[in-house]
Amino acid sequence: MTSRRAPTGAAVLQSWITSAITEAVWGELAAHGYGRLSMEAVAKRAGVGKSALYRRWPSKQDMVIAVLSEFSVPRAEVMDTGSLRGDLLATVHALRDWFTHPRFSAVLPDLTAEAGRNAALAAAIRETIGGPRREHGAAMLRRAIARGELPDDLNVELALDFVPGPLYWRLNVRKMALDPGYSEELVEFLLRGLGCVRPTEG
Repeated sequence: MTSRRAPTGAAVLQSWITSAITEAVWGELAAHGYGRLSMEAVAKRAGVGKSALYRRWPSKQDMVIAVLSEFSVPRAEVMDTGSLRGDLLATVHALRDWFTHPRFSAVLPDLTAEAGRNAALAAAIRETIGGPRREHGAAMLRRAIARGELPDDLNVELALDFVPGPLYWRLNVRKMALDPGYSEELVEFLLRGLGCVRPTEG
């Protein structure tokens, strides 16, 4: 049996090209928004041929979603601190850093508006970014249930809306800065709202 040769030349997806394209996607999103972003413009900004993009992604939507997912999903994974309070504080800090990151905050308003007009984009964001991020949050809540800190009948889906909601509203709707101590106060509010049944350390 003849063994397959490793791909060479153009068949290899060189990491520096992928990085250049990723930077170009962020640049085009910030400068022109999703609706006016094109594969041609991204290729030109990245200094590569358009074929380099199509070897990686079949469409503009797939390309943008991949770039956003690579940036956003890992930021939802927080270390198990051993307590719900500690986990929530780490989560709130991670959410704050995600929402306020210069790269992400520059494109979030446009993406939110575009998702309201584009059902396919909205579905892709829910499946590829929202789904994995929520699973990280659900794992945190399941740990708290297992530790006896939250009731067994907790509505996890509702809780996953409840945790990031105040931060999103304050930072992205009201456009307000976070006061000193805001994160800690928010965590105490969340603990009460989620029905934490015993004091936690963390």
